[in-house]
Amino acid sequence: MPLCLCLPQDAKSKNTRPTAAIPPTLTAAILLVIAVKPVLRLGLALVALLAILQISACSRGRRVLETAYVSAPQAILRDQVAAVYKKTGSLKNGEAVQVLERERRFARVRTASGDEGWVEQRALVSQQVYDRCQKLAQQEQNSPVQAAGTTRNQTNIHLEPNREAEHLYQLDQGSKVSLLRRASSEKKVPGAPAKRAVPEKTDKKGQPQPTIRALEDWWLVRDAQGRVGWILARMVDIDAPLEIAQYAEGQRIVAFFVLNQVPDGEKKVAQYLVLLTEPKDGLPFDYNQIRVFTWNARRHRYETAYRERNLDGVLPVTVSQETFEKEGSLPVFVLHVKDDAGNVSERKYKLNTPMVRRVLAPGEQPLPKPSARRGRRR
Repeated sequence: MPLCLCLPQDAKSKNTRPTAAIPPTLTAAILLVIAVKPVLRLGLALVALLAILQISACSRGRRVLETAYVSAPQAILRDQVAAVYKKTGSLKNGEAVQVLERERRFARVRTASGDEGWVEQRALVSQQVYDRCQKLAQQEQNSPVQAAGTTRNQTNIHLEPNREAEHLYQLDQGSKVSLLRRASSEKKVPGAPAKRAVPEKTDKKGQPQPTIRALEDWWLVRDAQGRVGWILARMVDIDAPLEIAQYAEGQRIVAFFVLNQVPDGEKKVAQYLVLLTEPKDGLPFDYNQIRVFTWNARRHRYETAYRERNLDGVLPVTVSQETFEKEGSLPVFVLHVKDDAGNVSERKYKLNTPMVRRVLAPGEQPLPKPSARRGRRR
């Protein structure tokens, strides 16, 4: 049926104007638009909603600047960078966070649980530092343990034996660690004012004298979680058994090893190899003497079965078992020692309680007797 368009009446005439008929094709088009319009509205609404979600997601992705890790023992999240703030969450050492925004001293971060807030930037380290920590742990996972120790105070685990080196993890006071390697570095306190230049010292002949630097020792350690790094040597105590530590005679125990166990009645007692050195930091060797303590079952006490001094010993020392034709299976330990030219060679020893003897490699000559080495100063 044709659609008619009724025109309004003329104000000066009582007659109405004739109606104009719309063609059938145009009528069908108008009806189609009217019918489809609600569907178009719904479609447009869905398209708009998807666009908003996509824009929001893109914006959320762009806000994440990088991943960082918490290097402080503990840190709090605050709702704003101001003197007065509310706590929005807390962070623990080693935790990964997403950095959303940075200011001069603070960074806005998001945790894995979705908490957001501001934290001091000095409490964070980069992904690069975290990757270096993981790489160091992987490199040292099979390194032989030289001794066990306990931390004296809360201390940082550095990537290098240096106070200014980057660090991620921290050890609590009383943490148990395995000691792997020793190193020395110049003592530099972070934040200390730079020293003024001083004239170079000369001797009586006008020749320049070497500058004496203050050095401090470091230990490469592995903790119970497998984390590896360097800590100050004075921050850790060597857990040497008291029965042998009492014989240190004023020397510093560097490392100790259980060689084997011997029976004493119904119990077994360990016999030890102990490395010692002078109680000083910055020495050019890791240890300069060794002692082997064996157990006297008749007197129920430790005795020194072997002692060697004036060594330029270098860690690590390895301990194992080896079979000898007439003596059977015996504990063996291998030292690495530097000569006067700085070359490092191996020395193997065997313990056939209570005797300790060198095990010479093919073609190796025996060393001079200890008496010929007396008077050598270190």
